[in-house]
Amino acid sequence: VQQTLPPQLWAITGDTTQLYQVVMNLCVNARDAMPDGGTLSISAENVHLDAEFVRSNLDAQPGDFVVIQVRDTGMGIPPEIRSKIFEPFFTTKIAGQGSGLGLATVLGIVKSHNGFIDFESELGRGTSFKIYLPAVKNKVAPVLERETRELPRGQGETILIVDDEVEILQMTRETLAAYGYRTLIAKGGDEALFQCRQRAIDLAIVDMMMPRMDGLATIQELKKLHPALKIITTSGLADSRKQAAATALGASAFLDKPCPPGKMIQTIATVLRAKF
Repeated sequence: VQQTLPPQLWAITGDTTQLYQVVMNLCVNARDAMPDGGTLSISAENVHLDAEFVRSNLDAQPGDFVVIQVRDTGMGIPPEIRSKIFEPFFTTKIAGQGSGLGLATVLGIVKSHNGFIDFESELGRGTSFKIYLPAVKNKVAPVLERETRELPRGQGETILIVDDEVEILQMTRETLAAYGYRTLIAKGGDEALFQCRQRAIDLAIVDMMMPRMDGLATIQELKKLHPALKIITTSGLADSRKQAAATALGASAFLDKPCPPGKMIQTIATVLRAKF
């Protein structure tokens, strides 16, 4: 792993946890692209984008940016799938090793920060992703503005994350830990029931689309063990009937996949503090 981080980088305005997730997702993809080893390079630099650059990149706009680059020396992305890599649920990994949400989440977070992404890839020689984020030069965001964007922190509550995708479990666990929550993970309904029997749990986040024991069955059994357990459901497919059934079983909220970390943290805090 190599990094190049100059000391005089400009500031940006953003959510630390979300931007951490962007870099983490790109680094995980880079690692997976180098099964036999290689070089993972992370760098950042200040750039000014002029009108000529903007004309050649439809997502760009002129101005000052901080560019974060994650580059690998791996297999590269085949030309025929490069237009699809940011689509939700598109993945080339085998079942259980990738949800297809990593790059879709990255794109969503970057766009929410008024930035854009550029990437280059060559088969057998690696891939480079560049994240362009608007710079704040010689300015400090007003205190009131920072306070309104601050997300509520947990008080050490224990949250059970139930999902059959390992990548989702890991990313969610990292996000919740950063905001002061204790976490337990379960790769399916059976593991969720085991965890609920072993420990006190304040809230469960349950994926609705799981093999063997789906979200509805999992919620029903969890509620039998712990009737007061607060539950948030999550899914990448909108199904109003299943959502209604989950609500009838006691679910308090629903999150779409991919879900921005900020929305997830805010929803968790709201559900935990609700008096029901």
